[in-house]
Amino acid sequence: MTQHYDILYLGSGHGTFDGAIPLAQRGVHVGVIEAGLIGGTCPNRGCNAKIALDAPVALQRQLAALNPVLTGQTQLHWGANLAHKDAVIQPLPDMIGGLLTASGVDLIHGRGRLTDAHTVTVAGTAYTADKIVVATGLHAHRLAIPGQKWLHDSTDFLALPTLPAHLTIIGGGYIALEFATIANAAGSDVTLLLHGDQALRDFYQPFVRQVLDDLTARGVTVVTNTAVTAVTQTATGYQLATSTGTPVTTDWVLDATGRVPNTADLGLDEVGVAYTPAGITVNDHLQTSVPSIYAAGDVIDKSQPRLTPTAIFESTYLMHLFAGDTTAAIDYPAIPTVVFTSPRIAQVGVTVATAEQHPDQYTLVKNHIPDDWYRQVGQETSGDNVLIFDQAHHLVGATEVSAQAADVINTLLPAIVFQYGPAELERLVPLFPTIGASALGEL
Repeated sequence: MTQHYDILYLGSGHGTFDGAIPLAQRGVHVGVIEAGLIGGTCPNRGCNAKIALDAPVALQRQLAALNPVLTGQTQLHWGANLAHKDAVIQPLPDMIGGLLTASGVDLIHGRGRLTDAHTVTVAGTAYTADKIVVATGLHAHRLAIPGQKWLHDSTDFLALPTLPAHLTIIGGGYIALEFATIANAAGSDVTLLLHGDQALRDFYQPFVRQVLDDLTARGVTVVTNTAVTAVTQTATGYQLATSTGTPVTTDWVLDATGRVPNTADLGLDEVGVAYTPAGITVNDHLQTSVPSIYAAGDVIDKSQPRLTPTAIFESTYLMHLFAGDTTAAIDYPAIPTVVFTSPRIAQVGVTVATAEQHPDQYTLVKNHIPDDWYRQVGQETSGDNVLIFDQAHHLVGATEVSAQAADVINTLLPAIVFQYGPAELERLVPLFPTIGASALGEL
């Protein structure tokens, strides 16, 4: 007999479990199909693993900034750091799976494939549902070049038992710069190859330049306007042929050229679900071209940033939609984003570029981080932020490059999302002295 569900999810990441758990707790019959680790990319081979490896890097930077108040050398031990990361990460699939099953969700292990508008088949067994949610996420892009098999992805890096003496990273996005930061701090000689002349293209470029300059000062070789055309194995490592004609010799190669939606072999074509190379096409209710099938998380073709918080927001929205709490279209708030380099770079809301293009609508206020007395406590010697206000002096955007950029943007986020004006800001009495008080004091 075919098992029938009210809601059936394909994938078990944040696009699923943040909504599936409260749905099941409300008595909705929910099933979740997963071929890999419960929890998807973020907990197992993404955000959580990355920040575990980065934590000692951030501490190392902080201690160095406080010299000569604090003296002595700190050495990052790669093997111990990796073991610590594993100790933090490895329990998460069982923990998330336990939360799902304790809430009444049925976990179905295996690869699911749509066979009609209400059916998913797993290893020959059909499961039906009133509504299906595709939340299959992304996978690493791989350059289609000769020697492709010698390229590695972010999952490989997060499990490296021994850090290579020389590491080459191809790409200029989040993963490329974050892993360059971690590997450099752990003692690897890092070369970063950028296809164009910019990294982190969606961020304010003067701040990105500060990040790249910091990496360069620490010994990372940054090469711009260079495409890798082939990889060859040598007696001692690998050689990368490049578009400039200058080869790069290295011990290990990380292909960090992006991530691709997991839309292949899901039965989308057979069922009639529309999608593009950028992901599944949805309407303003996250509904696909097949009315009974929805999508959530990174697999969606969307303008919003592909981030864990975005997936959580979408999953929670679908929970309310399916439970009958709302019939409204999804209304995305301002979604912040951060790159965990040293220094961090973070932003939210209206961008500097947009504000500069519309000087009649926005006012920019620029602050130099070392000028703030509180930043001098930690001897921060570099960093800047830009606050963007509308004509009613509502904060509508912010971007910062500093060691504490993530905390600053989180502090400012409510003011942007809820459009606090001067009266509301006066009602905020932050803890003092803290980074939050310092950030709010700039408004």
